Amino acid sequence: MTEKFLYRFHIPGLPHVPTSKNVSACAYSQKIVKLCKMLTDRGHTVYFYGVEGSDPICTENVTVVSKDFYLKYYDYDWHKNYFRFDTSDLVHQTFYVNSIKEIRKRMQPRDFLLCAWGLGHQPIASGVPECMAVESGIGYSSTFSKYRVFESSTWMSWVYGNSKQDNGSWYDCVIPNFFDPSDFEFREEKEDYFLYLGRVIQRKGVDIAFQLTKEIGAKLIIAGQGSLVDANEGIDLRGDHVEFVGYADVEKRKELLAGAKALIAPTYYIEPFGGVTIEAAMSGTPVLTSDWGVFGETVLHGITGYRCRTFEQFVWAAKNIHNISPINCKEWAVNNFSCERVISMYEEYFYQLQNLYDKKGWYVPNPDRTELDWLNKKYPSQFLHFSEYR
Repeated sequence: MTEKFLYRFHIPGLPHVPTSKNVSACAYSQKIVKLCKMLTDRGHTVYFYGVEGSDPICTENVTVVSKDFYLKYYDYDWHKNYFRFDTSDLVHQTFYVNSIKEIRKRMQPRDFLLCAWGLGHQPIASGVPECMAVESGIGYSSTFSKYRVFESSTWMSWVYGNSKQDNGSWYDCVIPNFFDPSDFEFREEKEDYFLYLGRVIQRKGVDIAFQLTKEIGAKLIIAGQGSLVDANEGIDLRGDHVEFVGYADVEKRKELLAGAKALIAPTYYIEPFGGVTIEAAMSGTPVLTSDWGVFGETVLHGITGYRCRTFEQFVWAAKNIHNISPINCKEWAVNNFSCERVISMYEEYFYQLQNLYDKKGWYVPNPDRTELDWLNKKYPSQFLHFSEYR
């Protein structure tokens, strides 16, 4: 597209936690924070609706639930414990009612309602059917909207298969998760440790990170919600080679990612996106992952990290991680997953949706179009022999 179109968005936050950059452990909160900022920075009108203490960059920040009220239900230390919520409780129901009321005060024809929390935002969408509801970043299994943005092609296919959908939809699309490079520190010279960063649970593969670093005699730093010993998770990660730092705030996260030899992210489940691998790459840090889920789309094997299927492969990859170029990692991440890159993908998608208001709909012409770059990927300058990896 050549002409710039400006749109209006209503974006709910989360009822059970502030939508703030400081709540860095919550992927949903962070996606909403970044989505508000990049749309606002591009000149779009963004109305945000959240609990008191939320601080996204937007046109107007509308508080729909007070801090005192939501803390009656959610006064716990989420730095140590996993996030919890109950959409049937009074906090959520109040959030829904007040959000609908405030959106109705501000909405105009052709407005978008961006539902980043999926079914958790469906009651709001039902209350303002005049707004076009878009699930703006699907990395979960159950969806409701006619217009859906998936975080990866892998996950879109998984959701299709899980719901026995064997036809595509013209108004589904794939737009990856997005990150601000300024939140990370690029560092070529690494320190002498490997990093696990995420919830300390078995399904995330923390046990593999533990076994791998013990096998090669390397230091492992574990950062995240949870504990090293958890009978419910079936994990005991105590060892002389392990340092547990707990929750990593924005600055600690930046420091740990920049200094690590590699991030270890061997998730057992089908990972919809795994944003920490892109955060690592923006820091110039390669990754070791399982070879399924989104990683086939986000990890260039032998270029920005290694994807493995056996313990022996993980061992070899860890011993040879020095062969991965930090510059390649950063180029790949910034060129394809930065807010600056991804906002153009969202704008192309919203342009498609706005055309549905025209009687020609899907057939609306655009004689001024000069490019169709929204799905392009840009590979690292040192990424030779590209055809071998396609």
